[in-house]
Amino acid sequence: MTTERPLRVLIADDDDLMRAGLRAVLSSDETIAVVGEAADGAQAVERTATLAPDVVLMDVRMPVLDGIEATRRIVAATPGARILILTTFEDDDYVLNALRAGAAGFVLKRIQPEHLIAGIHTVAGGDGLLAPRITHTVIEQIAGRPAPDTSALRRLQQLTPRERDVLTLVAHGLSNSEIAASLVVEESTVKTHIKRILAKLHLRDRVHAVILAYETGLVRPGDPAAAR
Repeated sequence: MTTERPLRVLIADDDDLMRAGLRAVLSSDETIAVVGEAADGAQAVERTATLAPDVVLMDVRMPVLDGIEATRRIVAATPGARILILTTFEDDDYVLNALRAGAAGFVLKRIQPEHLIAGIHTVAGGDGLLAPRITHTVIEQIAGRPAPDTSALRRLQQLTPRERDVLTLVAHGLSNSEIAASLVVEESTVKTHIKRILAKLHLRDRVHAVILAYETGLVRPGDPAAAR
């Protein structure tokens, strides 16, 4: 039996059957405690404020207030809030907007239970999470823009050359250990660089660092995964 406090999770979805299924899956794991449910975005905002969950599992398409606006309001009220959005392939157009609203990541509704539980722990720990299919969608959306985001470019100038190298490799999807091997440094050094990158650029997590790397043109689809 774990000695740590279970992660407190709020489930927000307008489908009664989906909420019941998610509750059953999550309640079967002793590392997670479902502390409440919401049937629309407005309830999600209200119950997050009341219950203070570690993670909000948020649907995108809901009545009264959709998951994107609910995410925006929750993050504005509680900057440290961790929101993991449940999506289907049909929700691709919402991905980038939800991430910009402050979501910690996305998982697909057909995700395996053990992967969902692992994903909740990932975002609760401060990391971002994107399913590979969704990562591809985000990159395509950003790459399709006519010009880089100039405000993001100015932020990027705060980084040292080595921090830019690390951000480049993060954007290519390399793990900390893989980045350490590529740059011939200790993994602890990579972690320090990433922490400084997030602080300098005022980013919530690794997922948002990847978005900024593509927004600025630091990394482009098809680039080799090598430090510059």
